[in-house]
Amino acid sequence: MPPPWEPPPGAPQGWVLPPTGGYPLGAGPYGGQPWYPGPPAGWCPPGFDPADPLVTPPGVGLSGWFDRCVGAARRGWRLLLPILLLTQVLPAAVLSVLSLGLDPTAKWETSTVEDPAALPDTFFTDLATIFLVLVGGSLVIGLVQALGWAAGTWVITRQAAGEPVNLADALRYGLRRALGLWGWTLLISVIVGLGVCFCILPGIYLAFALSMAGPVYLFERHNPIGRSFRMFHDRLGLLLGRVALVVAVVIVCTVVASVIEGVGTAPFGTDPLAAPGSAIGVVAVIAVTAVLALPAHLVQLVGLLVTYAEQRVHERPVNSAGLAAELG
Repeated sequence: MPPPWEPPPGAPQGWVLPPTGGYPLGAGPYGGQPWYPGPPAGWCPPGFDPADPLVTPPGVGLSGWFDRCVGAARRGWRLLLPILLLTQVLPAAVLSVLSLGLDPTAKWETSTVEDPAALPDTFFTDLATIFLVLVGGSLVIGLVQALGWAAGTWVITRQAAGEPVNLADALRYGLRRALGLWGWTLLISVIVGLGVCFCILPGIYLAFALSMAGPVYLFERHNPIGRSFRMFHDRLGLLLGRVALVVAVVIVCTVVASVIEGVGTAPFGTDPLAAPGSAIGVVAVIAVTAVLALPAHLVQLVGLLVTYAEQRVHERPVNSAGLAAELG
């Protein structure tokens, strides 16, 4: 029980002490009045679990969100790392090697020695080949990545609920949800891409507004785009701040890995796969830099999932066990 509160001057007739912990600011019979003292520190609304390992209750703030992100990573890293290595890191490394092997730059330079202004004889064929391979490879990789996001979400949520998890069951769940999640991800990518084409800012806005669509599909499986927009606009500052932190970490990790890859592959020339020795060296550099991007994948998975759980709890009381049951 908080210390006794005396009715302040101007309080309505019949003013009484709020119940244990007080009302949330703006709620209760006199919430929002200038004389209302507000909830005590550490107060949590009824029906919410302040100790839930995944769901950040209202009023806990950024520190509570961060603690749950760290806790999810600590509980699940033994399973999340192999899932992300298989479904995120390995496909990206394979696509990088393929794009490097199909790069026709060295062949074009050789064929245009006599007339640098002329197009190479195989210019359009080579361009179409690399375009088709990269687009097709990206689509396949997107499906594999969707499997990984679904499997990782299953692991984090069930661990928070205290339920048993293992790699095989996680991948089986991811396989069941991969196709649907992949389809929505493709649609969201097209929407964000169109936004980028209409100047950069609309694309950035759409990327943030649709950041919850993946978790919405996995947990609710209904109207992920509309639900994500509504969450974004209902709690703009909260969601924007959380997602911005996740994006910042992802960008830093990705840029560092890309710079290291560029510096590491530069000494092997424009056609590094022509000689066995240089090919081994380039593949090793790409493999190492792909692994260096692993923290970006982990931060994105954990950060967006914990943010989604926090959005849900602002709509109605929910806990880790309830979210785990929704995954099916």
